[in-house]
Amino acid sequence: MAFENFLSKLKSKASELKTEALKYKNKDFLNAAMAGSALVAMADGSVSAEEKQKMVKFIESNDAMSVFTTSDVIKAFQDFVGQIEFDKDIGEAKAYAALHKMKSNEGAARLLVRMVIAIASSDGNFDVSEQAVAKRIIKELGLTPAEFELT
Repeated sequence: MAFENFLSKLKSKASELKTEALKYKNKDFLNAAMAGSALVAMADGSVSAEEKQKMVKFIESNDAMSVFTTSDVIKAFQDFVGQIEFDKDIGEAKAYAALHKMKSNEGAARLLVRMVIAIASSDGNFDVSEQAVAKRIIKELGLTPAEFELT
């Protein structure tokens, strides 16, 4: 029942996310969103073909991400994943640097976190390693995990 409630809540927020995302339709926001998504996707050390397919499907069907072209979103995501795969420390540093650009904009930062959590949950599983990365992203953006029901 809790999972069904979670999915219902996720769907009800979709149109709200799109409206908010339109306010931040720019390259820095796109890069930050995909940097966060890549960090969460790589939480277990790799992104499987299945995870990539789920990510693409989520991007194509998610109202909030529809403010960007699918090819731009996929390219940005693949760039961050590729950097993390090539050199974990440098790739993660670049991803967190992209996220950091949104720290001064609280509205954009909150939207980013909600989007990253939605993307991480798109496969129906928001596991402990993904939650740990999400918490780090939240803190990087100057927010608190409890605001997003992560403790």
